[in-house]
Amino acid sequence: MEDHPQPQTMWQKISTYRTMVYDAYISKPTSHWILLLLSSASMLVAFPASSLFSRIYFANGGKSKWIMSWAAVAGWPIAALILVPMYLFLGIHPTPLDLRLAISYVVLGFLSAADNLMYAYAYAYLPASTAALVASTSLVFSAFFGFVLVRNRINASVINSVVVITAAMVIVALDSNSDRYRHVTNRQYAMGFLWDILGSALHGLIFALSELVFLRLLGTRSFHVVLEQQVMVSLIGFAFTTVGTVVSGDFGRMKSEAAGFAGGESWYYQVIVWAVLTFQIGILGSTAVVFLGSTVLAGVLNAIRVPITNIAAVVLLNDPMSGFKIISLVITFWGFGSYIYGSYPMKGNNISPQQETL
Repeated sequence: MEDHPQPQTMWQKISTYRTMVYDAYISKPTSHWILLLLSSASMLVAFPASSLFSRIYFANGGKSKWIMSWAAVAGWPIAALILVPMYLFLGIHPTPLDLRLAISYVVLGFLSAADNLMYAYAYAYLPASTAALVASTSLVFSAFFGFVLVRNRINASVINSVVVITAAMVIVALDSNSDRYRHVTNRQYAMGFLWDILGSALHGLIFALSELVFLRLLGTRSFHVVLEQQVMVSLIGFAFTTVGTVVSGDFGRMKSEAAGFAGGESWYYQVIVWAVLTFQIGILGSTAVVFLGSTVLAGVLNAIRVPITNIAAVVLLNDPMSGFKIISLVITFWGFGSYIYGSYPMKGNNISPQQETL
């Protein structure tokens, strides 16, 4: 009869985990961990800040959804400026642009522009804390589209996360009367909720399509290739959004909008500039985290930034926080944890060490 190994005690598991962490630490230079720390901090600070600036814009008299969707992609030159020295001093060559890759960038850029516009409508009518909670459903759609388009595996933990996060959103929807602003009608609140869900669905589709582009067209997922994709998609999204903003006449109305903005004209432009910067810094941070760490770590940080956004919105913007919303927040965090746990063993979907090139 075969001897079965004895199960590890809690202290043995802790010791094993500490050994794994230490081995991982010494396997990389100190500069790697400093960059990873800075990138993680960028995600946890910039993304919640961009959500708050979106809400500040609408709360202080801003009315243009096009302007805020334009701000989400107007910072694309920042990433381009990072690429330039890589080309000049590191001997890296731009990825060849063929017809299929160009078409994929145009499609992703258009979808990105539409996604930003949907989120702008959401923040126009919903409190920042509620909008951030509802936007967490993008995880559900990422899992779904990843399964359909990329053939990513789905296990019981991922299914559990989908059910749990969906239940959390139902709780938020049923408690709509407790956090609806007085100047927002029931119809506007419902439309904000709907646009937030649709934006999250589109965000999940974009994530899956981006992964498909890497698998089918780009191959190696190196840092400069990821950055190139981000620049091209943001540039094309910026072009689509700029056309929409010009056609709608919102660029022409900026001066009059700034004149009536609570806090004055200077504060109006500061809010837009800070929105542009925080959007782009958050995206750059997430790109670096995926490359320096893993998609699982990026998922952990995305989970953490939801309560950070909620707490910041309550403290800084006096967002209403009912008992139902707190329950929904806890359930959402549970759903994120379940998704991360279910995704962790699937290392085949992550970047292998052999693929991690500059």
